[in-house]
Amino acid sequence: LMHISLSVVASLIILHLSGATKKGTEKQTTSEGQRPVQCGTWTKYAEGGIFTSPNYPNKYPPDRECVYIIEAAPRQCIELHFDEKYSIEPSWECKFDHIEVRDGPFGFSPIIGRFCGQQNPPMIKSSGRFLWIKFFADGELESIGFSARYNFTPDPDFKDLGVLKPLPVCEFEMGGPEGIVESVQIVKEGKASETEAVDCKWYIRAPPRSKIYLRFLDYEMQNSNECKRNFVAVYDGSSSVEDLKAKFCSTVANDVMLRTGLGVIRMWADEGSRNSRFQMLFTSFQEPPCEANAFFCHSNMCINNTLVCNGLQNCVYPWDENHCTEKRKANLLDQLTNTSGTIIGVTSCIVIILIVISIIVQIKQPRKKFVPRKTDFDQTVFQEVFEPPHYELCTLRGTGTTADLADVADDFENYHKLRRSSSKCIHDHHCGSQVSSIKGSRSNLSTRDASVLTEIQPQPVKPLVQPMNRRNILVMKHSYSQDAADACEIDEIEEVPTTSHRLSRHDKAVQRSVSIG
Repeated sequence: LMHISLSVVASLIILHLSGATKKGTEKQTTSEGQRPVQCGTWTKYAEGGIFTSPNYPNKYPPDRECVYIIEAAPRQCIELHFDEKYSIEPSWECKFDHIEVRDGPFGFSPIIGRFCGQQNPPMIKSSGRFLWIKFFADGELESIGFSARYNFTPDPDFKDLGVLKPLPVCEFEMGGPEGIVESVQIVKEGKASETEAVDCKWYIRAPPRSKIYLRFLDYEMQNSNECKRNFVAVYDGSSSVEDLKAKFCSTVANDVMLRTGLGVIRMWADEGSRNSRFQMLFTSFQEPPCEANAFFCHSNMCINNTLVCNGLQNCVYPWDENHCTEKRKANLLDQLTNTSGTIIGVTSCIVIILIVISIIVQIKQPRKKFVPRKTDFDQTVFQEVFEPPHYELCTLRGTGTTADLADVADDFENYHKLRRSSSKCIHDHHCGSQVSSIKGSRSNLSTRDASVLTEIQPQPVKPLVQPMNRRNILVMKHSYSQDAADACEIDEIEEVPTTSHRLSRHDKAVQRSVSIG
């Protein structure tokens, strides 16, 4: 009796712990421990493969769910053939045991068909690189199941482009509390040229006990809605197609929250789609309760404190970037005090030292000596060499403002008479020494002046009184440079009386009447 009861308990435990499996494997717990039980067999080749239901060709076990995802190379499609030895529990619309085939990598991809019964399904061909197949068995009426064979064929949509060239190896490793994943890394790090088709993968590893949150900062596909030509895919846990979490090839890309600490970002772009681009921010987070050095994002996320107010939204909602104005100002002052303060101080000391050195050099440097110009330089020595001397009348100065022009004309006429009569003296004045010439000219002028006065017969006239409106004629030597000539510099001024003394108009009239008489 005890033996029977122990057998029943063991059977109940096995039935309770056995369940649906995904990705082609399941884990069944027994009293002996854990051991993986395959969802049938799956043999893969370069050109295709074969997979079967569990225990094929024997009856499959109840309560099973196995998913098979087949992926072909770029520009290839998949052909799926079911063996004739085929049997699955029949039902209306195959609601119980069945095989479901979808055209794509997901359980929500377009459905191709659901099959059950004794008749094997027809040949199935995918429209792209992926096929999603699910086998489901309930708890009753088991059968032998199925065996399926698949192979890869060229995609007719790319028959004009021919066979795809071998793709370059393009993989990246990243990690830490946060980071940026972007398509420009492909060219920057020399993984591929700008004209090559690429199939690149970024492996993101979070710290222990952490998960990964992915947020798109930039996204654009050159050939939108053409997933065969370009897409960005996200994998959760591995780069296997069974772990495909999301795939984007349209105009919009959503944020992705991964359940594991390993995320894989994949970008496919053919030669005509290399302008496709994306930029993604990854953030490592832990679930609450948060640790002491973590920030709570109010969305079941605890991120590192260093990510708060860093200018990037690391939380699902921007809790980490709110109320950051005061903190940014404080951080700026701290950086100025701790980091830049030393640099500013050293730079200021260097500038001060250079200024002191320049001042010392200026003090020690010998000054230029200026030789004063001699003022007793006699330009008359070079007068006859450069230009013949002549005189020039510059100005007429006098105190009398009422003299008429006739008196001035008479004065000039008398002066020219004296000059012609004393030409020899004037010549000596210029050619001889300065002192003798001056004395000679003045004595000769006085002599001639006296002779002219003796020719005039004395008349009983009133004593001559020194007139108040006496005029002086200013005579100067011509300068020897053109600029000085324009300025009309005055070297020496001589007072040359037109007669011995100026006669008043009344006296002149008396003299004229006497001479006429």
